[in-house]
Amino acid sequence: MSLAEIKITVRRSIADIPAAEWDACANPAWLQTRSSAAPDALGQGERHNPFLSHSFLHALEASGSVGPRAGWAPFHLAIEDERERIAAVAPCYLKSHSQGEYVFDHAWADAYERAGGEYYPKLQVSVPFTPVNGRRLLVAGESDTGSREALIAGLRALRQQTRASSAHITFPTAEEWHALGEAGFLQRTGQQFHFFNAGYANFDEFLADLASRKRKTIRKEREAALREGITVEWITGRDISEAHWDAFFAFYMDTGSRKWGRPYLNRKFFSLVGEVMADRILLVLAKRAGRYIAGALNFIGYDALYGRNWGAIEEHPFLHFEVCYYQAIEFGIARGLKRVEAGAQGEHKLARGYRPVTTYSAHDFADPRMTRAIGDYLKNERRHIEAAIDIYGEHVPFRKVPEPQCR
Repeated sequence: MSLAEIKITVRRSIADIPAAEWDACANPAWLQTRSSAAPDALGQGERHNPFLSHSFLHALEASGSVGPRAGWAPFHLAIEDERERIAAVAPCYLKSHSQGEYVFDHAWADAYERAGGEYYPKLQVSVPFTPVNGRRLLVAGESDTGSREALIAGLRALRQQTRASSAHITFPTAEEWHALGEAGFLQRTGQQFHFFNAGYANFDEFLADLASRKRKTIRKEREAALREGITVEWITGRDISEAHWDAFFAFYMDTGSRKWGRPYLNRKFFSLVGEVMADRILLVLAKRAGRYIAGALNFIGYDALYGRNWGAIEEHPFLHFEVCYYQAIEFGIARGLKRVEAGAQGEHKLARGYRPVTTYSAHDFADPRMTRAIGDYLKNERRHIEAAIDIYGEHVPFRKVPEPQCR
């Protein structure tokens, strides 16, 4: 499809786009039919990303967790073909702050304003509060580069129309990142730690791959976490009740208030997302003396388990590691998933079987002075991130396989 054949529109609510049409772009059938074992243009091989679904994004907006009052005003881009059918979309927001993004630009905002400019509003193409790699330029057709180019052009036009200082695409795939770089966006990298399932039959088989000292440490941590009569439950699908959400929300609010000052998600969001995505949700809840005391919320893709939120109302040694990391690995292995993504940052995950991976973002500025200054900074930052990932890779806890000896 050529640029002359399409129309770019902006939808101020995801409810203005039919769910079937959005999902045909976000999680199209051609992705789901790909072999889970074969590498593809998604970078990580995910064939269904639950966070890109209409249901997830609608729950954020319908609950009020996302909206103008929250500083995330929806400005979703949609590409229509000559028959007025939606051929591509991008989850886009006009933002008045830099919270809930996990790609930190506070220093950029400070520099922009010290130079006499106004950094906010800015445009953000992302899934709010969700540091998960995935497609951001959501095209229904497998090889329709024209629609992707139109989304990029539309984003720049929207930046000018809204007088935003900049446009940011966070956590795109590696393939999209390269395409955005070719279109003139500044390229940034970051790092996370993911568990990769090497076809393990169970958790013990995973432990057998680790160095002896690391294996013993994990077993001791798991034993310590479940002392004092603590038990752990997996709850998913229609077994998740409002009582479970009440318990989890108490954990989320308590931990979130102490860690961030203001949790992003409200109680209504959890009920809404639980109603429409129950089969894509895993709650891992810890119980002691007859009541729930901690929990982790996970979302289930076709190929990965995504750890999203954690909270607790009682402090117990290693309980966080057990509920968020070890239980996630066990569930991922039991479901035959390819990997577990346990959220942003966290070097402590390395010792627990999670490996370093590169994450991506792309940035476009209205002011050419900022483009030059930030471009120079990002060149050095990318080298630093690459070196850090190499170092982390040398310290993974897995057993070293002896190099073959030449004779």
